[in-house]
Amino acid sequence: MVKNKFVADYQINASKKIVFHYLSTASGLEEWFADEVKINEDKNYVFNFDSEDHFARLASQRSNSHVKFEFYDPKNPDETDNAFIEFKLEENELTQTLFLKVIDYSDGYDDDELVAIWEGLVGRLKDIIGG
Repeated sequence: MVKNKFVADYQINASKKIVFHYLSTASGLEEWFADEVKINEDKNYVFNFDSEDHFARLASQRSNSHVKFEFYDPKNPDETDNAFIEFKLEENELTQTLFLKVIDYSDGYDDDELVAIWEGLVGRLKDIIGG
């Protein structure tokens, strides 16, 4: 299946440190992003959406800056074109405004669906952090 790269920026009215907790920890992600998030014995993340587990490796992380999760199929470890989700926190130097950049590289959804999905998810995140 052909993967689609979706990129969007959302203004967040909170500090990087507060927002980063919700992007990089299992407990934080579970509050707004997935139904349940666990870290297994191999230090990989298990995201549960609609009673279905999705496995992801923490591909990269820089504290209070960005985090990237690369999804994989445990039954097909040799897959090379893995879906991923990356969250980047970027601050406008002039206005000191914080933006969350979401990069979603996946299949199964078109752009309109992804816009709706991410607006809903980021809306939940903003409700939680008050931003």
